[in-house]
Amino acid sequence: MDFEIPNMSVALPELFVLGMACLILVIDLFLTEKTRIVTYLLAQATLIGAAIASMAHQFGAPEIAFDGNFIRDGMGDTLKVFIYLSAFVVFLYSRSYLQARNLFKGEFYVLGLFGVLGMMVMVSAQSLLTLYLGLELLSLSLYALVAMNRDSTYASEAAMKYFVLGALASGMLLYGMSMIYGVTGSLVLSEISGQVATLGADDMVLVFGLVFTIVGIAFKLGAVPFHMWVPDVYQGSPTAVTVYIGTAPKIAAFAMVMRLLVDGLEGLHPHWQGMLVILVILSLAIGNITAIAQTNIKRMLAYSTIAHVGYLLLGVLSGTEAGYASSMFYTIVYALMSLGGFGMIMLLSRAGFEADKLEDFKGLNERSPWFAFMMLILMFSMAGVPVFLGFWAKLSVLSAVVDAGLVWLAAVAVVFSIIGAFYYLRVVKLMYFDKPVDNTPLEGDIDVRVMLSANSLAILGLGLFPGGLMGLCTRAMGL
Repeated sequence: MDFEIPNMSVALPELFVLGMACLILVIDLFLTEKTRIVTYLLAQATLIGAAIASMAHQFGAPEIAFDGNFIRDGMGDTLKVFIYLSAFVVFLYSRSYLQARNLFKGEFYVLGLFGVLGMMVMVSAQSLLTLYLGLELLSLSLYALVAMNRDSTYASEAAMKYFVLGALASGMLLYGMSMIYGVTGSLVLSEISGQVATLGADDMVLVFGLVFTIVGIAFKLGAVPFHMWVPDVYQGSPTAVTVYIGTAPKIAAFAMVMRLLVDGLEGLHPHWQGMLVILVILSLAIGNITAIAQTNIKRMLAYSTIAHVGYLLLGVLSGTEAGYASSMFYTIVYALMSLGGFGMIMLLSRAGFEADKLEDFKGLNERSPWFAFMMLILMFSMAGVPVFLGFWAKLSVLSAVVDAGLVWLAAVAVVFSIIGAFYYLRVVKLMYFDKPVDNTPLEGDIDVRVMLSANSLAILGLGLFPGGLMGLCTRAMGL
């Protein structure tokens, strides 16, 4: 490989995060419980530094480094900035939650940063090998994070399920990649794309490789029928870990879809479009209908995630640049909404009490009218109520599908969106029309309260003026 200085500068944000994560790991060894806040502050500083490094290059000409294995482009830099933002907010929300449960350990932040590094590598991957390395770095960090609370049998069970199923999915993905490599003779996505165009879309080995690759992607996204890990992992993990899993990795998974299917296998679009249509319909149906039956809000939001993955894939399967931009917009919006939703659960929680049941939200308006209103904004946005940000996200992917001539699929998505509105509006009903089960005043540090308010108000503000964020996504896609 060619390790010239220009090559290294292309990967500057990744090198910075790697160096800081290793440094924080060493520094944390010498810290006591009282000084562990230093680890938290260094982790946040790392994310800010990486964001500055990524934004310095944003929308510059695409640069390819490391013999074609790594790319830095507008889409990658934009997605990375939102990954940093998500991780920054997760760390901020989690601090007081972890302190109250004696889980405020350096491992959370070090693993979180290594997970961010894995996501960054996935976002900038330009070869099958780089993509797989980034994915495994992220996955191994997540397995350890889920099992972080060693006293919880639920967390241990969730981590074991996640690990076993994740290993199976990684094997499938690797098998699919090996078949693609066997046919095309290359690991670099741009070269694979050229070979696919030469071989044609009817090469059976290529199609089989695509099937296994789609299985791996569907598992990482949590699409039906590869969704079985999502509810158990969301419910069993400490909420601080759940909010991490439910936000930034979804942005990285979208990048993985774009790199594999669009950059590498666009010549097989007729095949993967049909596969994604099946995943979308199943995810929308199972996700929305099963969420109605849940009494645990983390489990409800897990099934809601499965449904949102269905909407996310709508833009991708359209096969158009505008569709890809709308999917990117949807992914970012979903991450912002998830941050707020799980942040509210952590705000209502306290030592010895997890506010993870729907009944814990009863009468929230009487306990805290302001945060009841913040939760209302989040639920309305997730339901796709007009003027809230979630509405514009759904509208953009549905428009892309209609423009691609799949009007029937857009109609199916709208029907399931109406069904899905029920369980979001049920939370609003519990907050405003039911009597509180628990009258304990809301605890929470001032920084968490301010960030949670900013998170929710941003969703309202961006919903009123969605053009800026949509324009950013369109520009990132090079339109």
